[in-house]
Order: sequence, then structure tokens, then C-alpha cells
Amino acid sequence: MKTATIVIAGCATLLLAGQAFALKTDKEQPANVDANYSKESQSKSGVASDPDIVDLDGNVVITRGSIKMNSAHATAYRIPSSAKDANAGQMSRFVLTGKQAHMQQLHDGDCALMTATADKIDYNPLTNLAELTGGVVVVQQGRGEFHGEHMLYNTDTGDMESGSPSESSGRVHMVMEAKTRAPATSASNCGFGAGTAKPVSAKPAEKTPANAKPDGAH
Repeated sequence: MKTATIVIAGCATLLLAGQAFALKTDKEQPANVDANYSKESQSKSGVASDPDIVDLDGNVVITRGSIKMNSAHATAYRIPSSAKDANAGQMSRFVLTGKQAHMQQLHDGDCALMTATADKIDYNPLTNLAELTGGVVVVQQGRGEFHGEHMLYNTDTGDMESGSPSESSGRVHMVMEAKTRAPATSASNCGFGAGTAKPVSAKPAEKTPANAKPDGAH
């Protein structure tokens, strides 16, 4: 298939080769976390600005509907259950690091797959925003691909933003497919149930002695 290559210097909302909406029901699903090892530090004050912190190591996998992220290491932040906050008890941020962290999500309608890799993925499940930095590569199945050093990705709308209107150091490179598939309607919601929003939870890892060094820990 022929492709056209364009290079953009500037801030833009990027929808590769046509509109590509993220699977809407993902935001209604609970997020689950698995890892080989976890270590939790409780909030000292119990307020929202002083979250509980969970360090995760070894094949960290975070899923939320069709969204899947994995990395060698991650840090999760949870709003204390005692906080006077509407989201008390929920995970508010996941920071995944490694060479490289991976993220994927299905598109609404045609169920095409979006995949992304970056040195760091900073995901907020409460705002549905993921910030990707360092060697970012995004591939939208049947649409094209993106290369850059920084990107904001909205897991609710599928919108992507990158670059700067005043600086050329963070130039954006996109490869856009010359021809796209006709979108297909998925009556099955791409195989994922509609679900109901629930508190984001971390699945407890197996207990490890405090003085033991887990495999793959940093």
C-alpha cells in the first residue's frame, strides 16, 4: 500500500488518516493492576494532595477495558480513603517506565488496534489522559503511525496532541495510509462489556519478605 509522509512542526490534534475514536466504554471499566512485587507507602496526612504510593516491579500489567499497559516498573498513586474528595480510595495516576513501556487500546466502531511505546507513560484514569515521553511511537491499525518525543493521548476520545508551535526541537513525524478501510460497526463492543464505573483497584501481589530483593526489581 502506498503511503504519504508528512513532517509537522507545531501543536496539532492528530487523528491519523481520518477520525479514530477510542472505545467509549473503557472509561466505565475498573482498572486492574498485576505485578510480581509491590511495596506500599501510606499517606501521612490522609488528604488528596498526599496520596498513598505503590511501587510495582516485574512484568507490571494494567488493564481497563480494552486499554492495556505494561512495563518493567510502575508507580501507582491512590487518593487516601479518608480524604474529603469525590474520588477517595481510587487510583489517580500510574507512571510506567522502562525501555520501553507499552500501551494499547481498541478504536470504537471498527475495533482497530492502537499501539504505543514510550520511555515513560503517565496515565491518569480519572481524566482519561496519558502523557507519553521519550521515543514515542504510535501505530493506528489501518490509518498510519506517529513518531515524536512527546504526546498527550486521550483514552476517551482518541485525540492526540504533540509538538510546539514555537519550537522545532520536538518535531512530529507521521506516516499516513493512502487508503483506509471502511469503518465497520461493532455490535459486540469489540468483545468488551459496557460495564459500570467502579473504583480503580490494585490487585495485591504475593507477599514478599521486606529484606528480599525481587527478580527484575530496580
